[in-house]
Amino acid sequence: MKKILLVEDDPNLGLLLQDYLQLKGKFDVVLCTDGEEGLKAFTKQAFDLCILDVMMPKKDGFTLGKDIRKTNAQVPIIFATAKTMLEDKSAAYDLGGDDYITKPFRIEELLLRINAMFKRIANKGGADEAIETQFSVGKYNFDYTTQIITAGEQQQKLSTKEAELLRLLCLKKNAVLTREEALLSIWHDDNYFNGRSMDVFLSKLRKYLREDPSVEIINVHGKGYKLLVN
Repeated sequence: MKKILLVEDDPNLGLLLQDYLQLKGKFDVVLCTDGEEGLKAFTKQAFDLCILDVMMPKKDGFTLGKDIRKTNAQVPIIFATAKTMLEDKSAAYDLGGDDYITKPFRIEELLLRINAMFKRIANKGGADEAIETQFSVGKYNFDYTTQIITAGEQQQKLSTKEAELLRLLCLKKNAVLTREEALLSIWHDDNYFNGRSMDVFLSKLRKYLREDPSVEIINVHGKGYKLLVN
């Protein structure tokens, strides 16, 4: 049984989500009502996925997500909030979030997103032997399976989406990766908000690779991106 950490400060909504996900999704759901309680639960138990409300007392969801990422770069995180500003969505993905759902939402939609995320993780694990997972990028080595970039003694752990995006760029090394291809492959939707979120991940990848002047991720106007390795 998959175990989910649900952190929601609205007790009525929290109990409703917990009951529904346990009944319909067959998940073990641990409910916490503020960010500090959620962090304590995460440090004491192992979770397969986290659902974090953003606007919470004591510790907001973004701060909680950042704290979780300090100890676990792989656990999927879904942020849930009434905020609709683009900056909030960018912040969610920038902190290593894997999905973002805006309140009010249908509980059925949340369950669909959770199941889709677990399916993608399962497919990735089952396909690791069949796909290329080790890449050389200038002075860096990138292991897609562990989501780690290595350069000598230095290591950089990537979030799931960062690793997926870098892998696509590596597979198209010195060739164009179209914006549409990346969005549909990783986000399964090429809408405006996902596109802006992808721009955030590209900026982070550029930062991770900046110590090698022979490596560059460039924008190809009107088409997409190119990982250049001289």
